[in-house]
Amino acid sequence: MLTTLLIPIRLILNFSFAALTTGLIAFVIIVIGLPKLLLPFAPVQRWFSSLANSVFRLWGYAMSLLFRLTQPMRWHIEGDHQLHRDRWYMIIVNHRSWVDIPVLMHLACRYMPMPRFFLKQELIWLPLIGLGCWTLDMPFMKRYSREFLAKNPHLQGKDIATTQQKCEKFRHIPTTVINFCEGTRFTREKHAKKGNEFKHLLMPKAGGTAFTLQTMGKQFDAILDITIVYPPGPRTVVWQFLTGQLREVYVKVETLPITPDLIGDYLQDEAFKQNFQSWLNSRWVAKDKTYDELLQRATARH
Repeated sequence: MLTTLLIPIRLILNFSFAALTTGLIAFVIIVIGLPKLLLPFAPVQRWFSSLANSVFRLWGYAMSLLFRLTQPMRWHIEGDHQLHRDRWYMIIVNHRSWVDIPVLMHLACRYMPMPRFFLKQELIWLPLIGLGCWTLDMPFMKRYSREFLAKNPHLQGKDIATTQQKCEKFRHIPTTVINFCEGTRFTREKHAKKGNEFKHLLMPKAGGTAFTLQTMGKQFDAILDITIVYPPGPRTVVWQFLTGQLREVYVKVETLPITPDLIGDYLQDEAFKQNFQSWLNSRWVAKDKTYDELLQRATARH
């Protein structure tokens, strides 16, 4: 009974802490970003971008603290920890919940450069957060359906140009570029609707990953294949997280080399496109097995 009564208190504390720290840090980042608009000189803009990136790391520490603010938290992290903050990485990761972002921030603020996410265009209108992400040069992507592109062929490849333009800015600051290859969060409804071959994952979309490698592949030091698993529970992971009921998170990190066959023209070279899709699908087959193994461990502990 006492534990149940504490849930609303934990929810208020966690939500308030997350909202206040996110809003404050986003505001500081936006203020730092103003000179980037007023002073169009590349060295000056890079300096302010670097400063904003340092403030962004504070948000990573805040999200890491949030995991244990109102409850004890146990991390089960497997894989390569020989990572460095002054290098460049690309992450391919499954997308189970919005909590995936704090999980990746927890990893990044300790072991790697601060991440950049590919965001939906609509998120730029979020108060403070949208402008803060824009200041940090995060790519905002606008998705078009095949039907829409058929009627508006001049927009074909616009996302590619956006990806390349933003990735060019990452060359000057050590960065971790994150690709949620499934393109959306996993739900049972989406999984059943897609009818794919994976037990725990949605089908991966290769385009964004391929375009990022085409633009920055020679600069990345490695690909980090990360699998995130949460113990099963009666409520959503976000609810468990905010109410202090998420006590464990399982993460596996696998470091992959960037070989020449992973860099090519995904749009124009059909043979490369087929090979890259095959490579990513093989990674997802292995990830599905990894997810199942981690889930069995998490289930056995509960």
